[in-house]
Amino acid sequence: MTETILLVVVVMTALAFDFTNGFHDTGNAMATSIATRALKPKTAVLLSASLNMVGAFLSLTVAATIATGIVDAGLVTLEVVLAGLVGGILWNLITWLFGIPSSSSHALIGGIVGAMLAAAGTEGVLWGGLVAKVMLPALLAPIVAIAVASIGTALVARLTRDVPQDMNEKSFRWGQIGSASLVSLAHGTNDAQKSMGIILLALIAAGAVPEDSGVPFWVIFSCALAMALGTYLGGWRVIRTLGKGLVEIDSRQGMAAETSSAAVILLSSHFGFSLSTTHVATGSILGSGVGMKGADVRWGVAGRMGLAWLITVPAAGIVGALAYWIQGVVGGDAGAFVSFGLLILISAGIYLVSRRKPVNHTNVNDEWEPSRTGGSDETATDGELTGDSYEYDPEAIDVLADAVVMRDVYALSSESDTDEPDPTTSENRA
Repeated sequence: MTETILLVVVVMTALAFDFTNGFHDTGNAMATSIATRALKPKTAVLLSASLNMVGAFLSLTVAATIATGIVDAGLVTLEVVLAGLVGGILWNLITWLFGIPSSSSHALIGGIVGAMLAAAGTEGVLWGGLVAKVMLPALLAPIVAIAVASIGTALVARLTRDVPQDMNEKSFRWGQIGSASLVSLAHGTNDAQKSMGIILLALIAAGAVPEDSGVPFWVIFSCALAMALGTYLGGWRVIRTLGKGLVEIDSRQGMAAETSSAAVILLSSHFGFSLSTTHVATGSILGSGVGMKGADVRWGVAGRMGLAWLITVPAAGIVGALAYWIQGVVGGDAGAFVSFGLLILISAGIYLVSRRKPVNHTNVNDEWEPSRTGGSDETATDGELTGDSYEYDPEAIDVLADAVVMRDVYALSSESDTDEPDPTTSENRA
């Protein structure tokens, strides 16, 4: 009975990860369409949610990779799966809080690998599959996306250079709706599969299905629904970073970036690569800036994102291993429930912190300030010198404004005085 309850907890946690995956990755499909105002923010996330759900039913190749290609399924236990999910969810929430578009896929894989290392050592990890199916695609995907998007953007810019700007904007905004829809569909074919694979791992570990079992329909449906609900909430912090923080894009760049993302993601899904759609989308947006003459690419923001990408797998792995260690210290099934409870408490804390400076559909398109990381609308004070620009104390600005007003008043009064005749001059005395 207890093991059945634990299995239910693991399945619920996997669906919770799928939910965070949804709102964390909404920006991959819709950030550029929202930034160029091709779609209203709420309309964009609703469209993306619908197509994400449809895409989840189109391919199960990636689910098989997660279930059998990363760790030894014979050594997997429910405790290992739960600990790995804790690592993936917490890393997703932390990066979302700071508006960093990191990889949900790598967070999940890192958590599972870390938990497996803590439980069974190095023999529990299929290193060949990890390198071939995860690490190499992670390195190649953004490079390929940058190249494809930059070439596509350059071609579009050359072909439309004599077309009036207003006509370009109007035409390509319609094209953006189609290309963004394709990215959402592609995202569903790749990312929804990961939680399906995790739940399948849990079912195998609990003995509910044989090791060679396929993904049950109820798992497919529940994962698709969880991701669609998360997508509809909109990860506005990450959307803001992708749409406004990397490049100031127009609709031509947006369509080129989205088309490039869709092509790379669909190709990877076909071959079963557990690709990071975030890496692809970010690379495509950067490529749209590289390919557009005169575009301002914020490489500082891209560099901070790249650093987050590098530490995603080890960071999530450390959290996953720590969660498994806590389960072992407490002991028995109680340890798993304690780990689950800590996940709920920490997640609630992160959410409360996020409410201090909310980012939502009403301010997601506000002008980008260079010091921002995307998740916070806070402006530095006390004359802080950031990595990109100076920002000043608001009180100092008020004092300066008052001084300017007083100067203008004095200047006007001086002009008024000079216009009146001076009675002491000889002309006036005469």
